[in-house]
Amino acid sequence: MSRHPFDEAVRLQLQADGSFLGHTHPSWANMVGPFGGITAATVVQAIVDHPQCLGSPVALTLNYVAGIADGAFSVRLRIARTNRSTQHWMFEIVQTAADGSMDCVLTGTAMTAQRRETWGVNDMPMPSVPAAQTYPDNLAKVGMTWFGIYDMRVITGAVPTEWDGTESSAPPDQASLTQLWVRDRAGRALDFAALTATADIFAPRVWTRRSKWTPAGTVSMTVYFHADPAQLAAVGGGYVLAQARGQVFRNGFFDQSACLWSEAGVPLATTHQLVYFKD
Repeated sequence: MSRHPFDEAVRLQLQADGSFLGHTHPSWANMVGPFGGITAATVVQAIVDHPQCLGSPVALTLNYVAGIADGAFSVRLRIARTNRSTQHWMFEIVQTAADGSMDCVLTGTAMTAQRRETWGVNDMPMPSVPAAQTYPDNLAKVGMTWFGIYDMRVITGAVPTEWDGTESSAPPDQASLTQLWVRDRAGRALDFAALTATADIFAPRVWTRRSKWTPAGTVSMTVYFHADPAQLAAVGGGYVLAQARGQVFRNGFFDQSACLWSEAGVPLATTHQLVYFKD
């Protein structure tokens, strides 16, 4: 029985030196190298699979310092500190260069924690939008294979169909806004690794803002995980509402903020990115 392409991509082998050996997967090829979300998901998988991992992911920051070449890579993890209920991680991904040296292609930090019940409130309620079934599955064939792994139903802010360079005339809070329902097409249940990949599901905001085909790529991404394991289990293979908007576009970089909710309105994660674009 074949495994889901997500599980194939994040599959890792623990090495004698404590690192994890992985390999890029053709199903997740992006414009340059693999989809950044699957790389981030692989790091999360390495952390949760680590025999000394305490609790579950709470925060993750990745810096994409170079393009990842197709082939093998090594995830190197280090526990910086373990407290009573929190644990702090440092990591990098390296690949062997043509001359035999080791190239660093990604760096970052993460925190895991054993969650406990406390007072809580949600100051970011899910937007009131029609159900996923109201919209067609309309992002399966946009040119990159990995898009087809997802069932994506755009509410607003679709990838432009005409690249005419027209800037959006909408108000600033709407000009680069995208809202969409997304789930795994094969019904794979959501877990922390899959949630990490979903946090990077959005096309570059500069495309939506400007309708111009512009090379772009994430250089830094942070994900804050608000869902606990039980809340993720409740999502199962259901839809997630994903919303993103850009904030400042200037001097070849822009940032974007996003939030993911379950169909029940539970905030699952918030995320922030810095993205390079060429002009």
